[in-house]
Amino acid sequence: MKTLIVHNSYQHQGGEDAVVEAEIALLRLHGSEVEVYRRHNDELQGMPHAKAAMHAIWSRQAASEVESLCSRYQPDVIHVHNTFPLISPSLYWMADRCRIPVVQTLHNFRFLCPQAMFLREGNICEDCLGKLPWRAVAHKCYRDSTVQSVVSVGMLAAHRTIGTYRNRITRFIALNDFCRNKFIAGGLPPERISIKPNFFVSQAVPQWDERNGGLFVGRLSHEKGLDVLSAAAQKLDVCGVRVVGDGPLEDEVRQVFQNNYLGFRPKQHVVELMQKALYLVAPSVCYENFPLVVVEAFASGTPVIASRHGSFAELVKDGVTGLLFTPGDADELAAKISWSEAHPEHMMRMGRAARVEYENKYTPERNYRILTGIYEQAMMQGYGESNAA
Repeated sequence: MKTLIVHNSYQHQGGEDAVVEAEIALLRLHGSEVEVYRRHNDELQGMPHAKAAMHAIWSRQAASEVESLCSRYQPDVIHVHNTFPLISPSLYWMADRCRIPVVQTLHNFRFLCPQAMFLREGNICEDCLGKLPWRAVAHKCYRDSTVQSVVSVGMLAAHRTIGTYRNRITRFIALNDFCRNKFIAGGLPPERISIKPNFFVSQAVPQWDERNGGLFVGRLSHEKGLDVLSAAAQKLDVCGVRVVGDGPLEDEVRQVFQNNYLGFRPKQHVVELMQKALYLVAPSVCYENFPLVVVEAFASGTPVIASRHGSFAELVKDGVTGLLFTPGDADELAAKISWSEAHPEHMMRMGRAARVEYENKYTPERNYRILTGIYEQAMMQGYGESNAA
């Protein structure tokens, strides 16, 4: 099987970029031929705004470059991760002309929401779900900019109108049932949406001796719930949560957590910290599609204290592989952290259950079987409008 991976990388590398790299490595490890077409948002620096907007809606450059690559490489399937803003949905029309099936991973909610997270002014917002997203312009949902919101809304409206997403993509990959149901509510065809979670390569079976304290890993931003975690920490006499990451709330986090703020750390060090932590805290106020940090924690035998919404409510079994709390409720989060510190034996029991969950669902071997199965479905199903009915 010959696969062409297409991805528009972000300026600040995050979980989505990491997943793309992991899937490329996984396919090659199993002997699959893989070519990659990649654009990077660093290209936007110095690019005129009008040109950037044009690329987001319809990039002739990207379509031409991918078509040339397909002519040379002759892939059996094109697997698309992110096209925004430099590749654009023109890619799907090119693939249809070349009669190549397309698999699209739905890493975020950009097909349904111009802001991609269903988040407005710090709160969950589904005003555009299943509707033309004109409200996003009025609220300046994308980067608090009217102009950039117009571009994002224009791209969605144009390609919904001409049927790009429904008619030019062979199969979709949702990361869990919660996300699949949202995309169905937003108008994507349910019969063409498969579920494949993210995965993590675990290097060793974890140990549960001498674990202590909690850990947060991620971007220090509002949507990740850092202000909720900071408020919870200040309600505790002693907070043993260590924080790893960087972002716009760094100054606040440094002030609240002091020596427990560790800044940015390389992946291997993060894994070592997870393997020594009693629990991981994931207090996001936005819907998380599938936070890779949860799989990393489960692989490390570490239970997760998470917001009770979005994919967290599906991934974390309350009282079994972690604890759930009301999103944005700093008092309840503080209570869950306090209980966890007072009951380490319960948390270690949940950590063992989390490791079993990882072994049953999130290993690379299982993921490879699911991924190649979806590719085979796409190749049998066809391409373009032949599978749109």
